[in-house]
Amino acid sequence: MAAQAHGYAAVNGLKMYYEIEGTGDLLVHIPAAFGYAGLNSFPSLLQRHSVITMDLQGHGRTADIPDRPLTIEQYADDVVGLMQQLGIPRADFLGESYGGVAAVMIAVRHPELVRRVATYGATFGPPQVAHNAEMVRFDRPPTADSREFAFQRESYRRVAPDPDNWPRIWDKVANLVWEGFSKEELASIKAPVLIALGDRDFVRLGHAVETLSLIPNAELAVIPDAGHFALMSEQERVIPIVEHFLEKPAKRNPVATAGMGYHPGETR
Repeated sequence: MAAQAHGYAAVNGLKMYYEIEGTGDLLVHIPAAFGYAGLNSFPSLLQRHSVITMDLQGHGRTADIPDRPLTIEQYADDVVGLMQQLGIPRADFLGESYGGVAAVMIAVRHPELVRRVATYGATFGPPQVAHNAEMVRFDRPPTADSREFAFQRESYRRVAPDPDNWPRIWDKVANLVWEGFSKEELASIKAPVLIALGDRDFVRLGHAVETLSLIPNAELAVIPDAGHFALMSEQERVIPIVEHFLEKPAKRNPVATAGMGYHPGETR
């Protein structure tokens, strides 16, 4: 589906590219590392949502700032800057991997901008806590030319303003340091948060469960027999869960406990 609107916005020293698809409630989509607007689309979401996707610093059509490192904090600030440029006062968020972390960062720092946050494959703590060590192991030290990154490399070179910058942006992403949120930051989040991941994700299932207990209005969705790239390879298994999370009413009948019992129309 072609973007209904697209362009560049001046954001924190960037000429940031963005696209808007669909119609309905505003949904800010923050892609994963090496992702960009148009690389992935969510047709079913576009029926009820105006989806705004941006190319983060050095990603897609947004040129890098050579002497500015990549950080989750800067990603979040840049997305907020884009929202301000587009006149978006409040929105839902969908974030993939590091994009999910940036979305939660916005919920922590700018709660007034956030209605609900859906994440897939996001990490909320440092790598040694959040990652499944076996899933992030390489047989040999990776490089920008490694086969493991062929999809990202080829995708980048199709749209980047300087395709030859791939080794430099790969190195900056590979050296991005993320040490996670504090328990106090997670506890402060007021917006509902969906923590979704595959049961074979890079992210430990135990980490997701631990995070679930720290965010007051969090929900957990585990996709069976799925990995870190399910939003690219099998989005039909993930997006219905995201849709339900974004579109359900704020007030619902309580979940039945043994002491309450199940009563149609009263508990669920």
